[in-house]
Amino acid sequence: MGLVVNRDDLAAWARERRAAGETIAFANGCFDILHVGHVRYLQAAAAEADRLVVAINDDASVERLKGAGRPVLSQDARAELVAALRCVDRVVLFPEPTVTELLLALKPDVHCKGTDYTVESVPERDIVLSYGGRTAIVGDPKDHSTRDLLRQIADAPPDTPAAAVQPSTPR
Repeated sequence: MGLVVNRDDLAAWARERRAAGETIAFANGCFDILHVGHVRYLQAAAAEADRLVVAINDDASVERLKGAGRPVLSQDARAELVAALRCVDRVVLFPEPTVTELLLALKPDVHCKGTDYTVESVPERDIVLSYGGRTAIVGDPKDHSTRDLLRQIADAPPDTPAAAVQPSTPR
């Protein structure tokens, strides 16, 4: 799990990348059950800069956001899965309710959010603007969710083929 780093190591890595003239994109989320919407979001975020950092909510913050019984996967499992994606350069866990502290520490060139936001509705938009960064809305339409996937799995008869459980996603 060499791509999953702590904040100090992430800051040092970011300094090295900037010294090499590279730009950094930043994306964040829970990534509880990795699905195609997550992958498309992260691929689009990676296209915004030379390198991609992904911040993942730790277990306690996911429970606060999503409720009892979540996350389904531990923070370590979620971090390892996201780090395994080719488009991801570094992963860091965070316990705070927002990524403001990480944004201020890292100062990524672009803060990427999914299509359930507009640039104006991103909570950290003013923080990003304050240090000269930009906000980008990336990914495909938000028609996939872990909640819906879990509901489909729970409602499926035991002998249901996996292909029947996966939500259809238009391209």
